[in-house]
Amino acid sequence: MAGGVGPCRFGYYGEVQKEILKDLGYDFEMIILDPPQGHVIELINKIRLITNKNNNTVKDVVKAIRFAWKKAVLLDKIEKQLFKIRPRERYRGQTEKVYNFLVKDILDVKYEEELEDLETEIYEAFSNINVSENVTPVKVGIVGEIYTVLEPFVNLHIEEQLGDLGVEVHRNIYITDWVRENLFPSFLKPKDHNKILKLAEPFINCFVGGHGQESVAQIVNFSKMGFDGVIHLLPFTCMPEIVAKSAVPRVSQEYQIPVMTIVLDEHSAETGFRTRLEAFIDMIYHNREVNNIAVLSGN
Repeated sequence: MAGGVGPCRFGYYGEVQKEILKDLGYDFEMIILDPPQGHVIELINKIRLITNKNNNTVKDVVKAIRFAWKKAVLLDKIEKQLFKIRPRERYRGQTEKVYNFLVKDILDVKYEEELEDLETEIYEAFSNINVSENVTPVKVGIVGEIYTVLEPFVNLHIEEQLGDLGVEVHRNIYITDWVRENLFPSFLKPKDHNKILKLAEPFINCFVGGHGQESVAQIVNFSKMGFDGVIHLLPFTCMPEIVAKSAVPRVSQEYQIPVMTIVLDEHSAETGFRTRLEAFIDMIYHNREVNNIAVLSGN
């Protein structure tokens, strides 16, 4: 089971599961993969134990992790291209087909050397997509709890739905971002991460668990970058994001950026979800028209 740190309840799940299995009489060893916080070798040893390949050396595990990392970087790269090109494509679904084809290619690669050849293939594949040059899509940022932001099944494919509505989507976090911030040594961590977190201090000035503080900071950051709106995602009862949610109205008002919070659980339905997205994007287009009129009239 994955672990966690801070007030977020996710860190307790592994311990609860352990006690339940003990009560049921199972004989087992519970392995909880916590963020290493400087103890990388301990994490590597746990991975060796999980894979049942104790004959593998630390060097073998590091090599495998490096290979997986390079694949993850490429997957994030093509996902960003997907979000950028999808609202501009001339033929609906063309970008999605290219993306799915490239994902399969990346997953099928068996050797690290082959990944270099894929860089060229990725560039050519996306450059061959027919796009409308005169389209200026609205730009919407997505922030929130990491799982609801990253997992399409949970967030009802929000990025695809927004792309179909002509929206260019930007997420506040990708899997490689999380790895850099939590698994890399301090000298390799992104230099702007702490700088962005400081943007949340007027609203949330301490760590509240999960990505709560970061969600607020990224809303401010998206506003400063000129985005048209932000969607805040969280799972039902998530404490860190509920804390962030309480600060959202003030952030939205102070930075003049529309923010829609969506709480997700097993009862979330795609039909009602789509209606909310459409209403939010319509509001953004309306705001854009009002602002343009104001600029033209000199007010």
